[in-house]
Order: sequence, then structure tokens, then C-alpha cells
Amino acid sequence: MQLTGKTALVTGGSRGIGRAIVRRLAREGATVVFTYKENKTAADDLVSQLAGTIAVRADQEELSSISAMFQLVRDGLDILVNNAAVNPRMLIAEITEDELDRVLTVNTKFPVLAMREAAPMLRDNGRGINISTLNTVVPAPGHSLYCASKAALEQFTAVAAREFGGRGITINTISPGATETALLRAVNPPEALAQTAALTALQRLGQPDDIAAVAAFLASPDAQWITGQNIRATGGLLL
Repeated sequence: MQLTGKTALVTGGSRGIGRAIVRRLAREGATVVFTYKENKTAADDLVSQLAGTIAVRADQEELSSISAMFQLVRDGLDILVNNAAVNPRMLIAEITEDELDRVLTVNTKFPVLAMREAAPMLRDNGRGINISTLNTVVPAPGHSLYCASKAALEQFTAVAAREFGGRGITINTISPGATETALLRAVNPPEALAQTAALTALQRLGQPDDIAAVAAFLASPDAQWITGQNIRATGGLLL
């Protein structure tokens, strides 16, 4: 239990990769505050299963949610995981200004401002982890908004590593490959997922726990010499 005594804040923690990260950090001993947008039942269910977890509602389309979600960690924060995101599938010719603004707000602006909010709260030797996607280097038709918003977040992460490093705080990106979540299923047909699994060196889709394991490592003392990196956790989909 390498994270005993640590406090973590995870966005989008009620389902998918975020839920797995909440579970793993709690299992490692951390007190975990996590956000959800709509599914209060799933959030409450997770809290009932894991001692030391707290759910708070936050809508990343509303920047006022940033201050509210940090209220429970004002006394000190050790780990910030920016996980929540949206991925509307549409061709560039179909993009509207409103949808462009929405995706950039949720996927880029909100996590960047969350890092800004966290800056004075993060204890020395703290951890920042931003979840991106393999699609920033393997772009796919219909995913331009997702790819662009996550690529911007990756650049903010790299600069943040320089700015936070003087206090021993590490800031890293995790870029999952195809990972079995409701979001993945919603934007990809079954035949595409089967083809992706066949192209992956480990011959399967990733599982949320695979990504959570990487997050737990980056949050641990063992990762103190790793910062500004983009860990592509893809099972060998990209080599």
C-alpha cells in the first residue's frame, strides 16, 4: 500500500478507466475524491465498496465545477488525475462552433484549469496524471475533436512538468490504446474493435485495470524520476 496517507482527486471516476483508477488508488491506501457527472447511482455504489472514497458531482462543461470539486481537498492534495473526457464522433465537415467549444472545454480547458487550481494545494513530491489517447499519434477519421483536444493537453502536461518540477512534483500523461469501455464501444463498430485487438501485440483490447496499474505506478514513490513523459499504454498496438 504505497499510497497510504495520500489524498487523490480523480475526474470522471464513476465508470470506465476512471473507476478503475479510483479502485486502484484506494487499494494502494489513498483517500480518493472522485467526480461524476450524471450517474450518481454508480458513484454511490463505488463509495459503498471502497472505504475512504468520496464522490462529488462536477460537469466539465461548467468551469465553475472546478472550485466545487476542490473544496474537499483544500487541506492538501498529493495526486491529481484528469481523466474525464468526451469523444463525439463527427467528420471535420460536420463540426459546429458549439461542439468545438464544448470538446475543448471538457478535454483541455477544464483539466488545465484544474492543474492551475491544484498548484497551491499539491504537496511537495506530488503527482499530476493526465489521461490522453493513442489517437494523438494514430489519428482516425471522425475523431478530430478528440485528437486535437487531447494533443493540446499533452503539451500542457509537458510544460507543467517543467514548472512544477522544482518541488519534486511529477506531471505525466498516460495515452491508452483501445481500452474496453462504454466510450470505446459507443464510437467504434464491433468489427473495428476485433481488428484492433488482432493488430495489438498482446492480441487483445486493453482493460481499464491495465491503465489503472500504470496510473498507480506513476502516483507511487517508485516513479519519482519520471516526469514530462507520455506513457503509451497500448499493449503493443503502437511499437
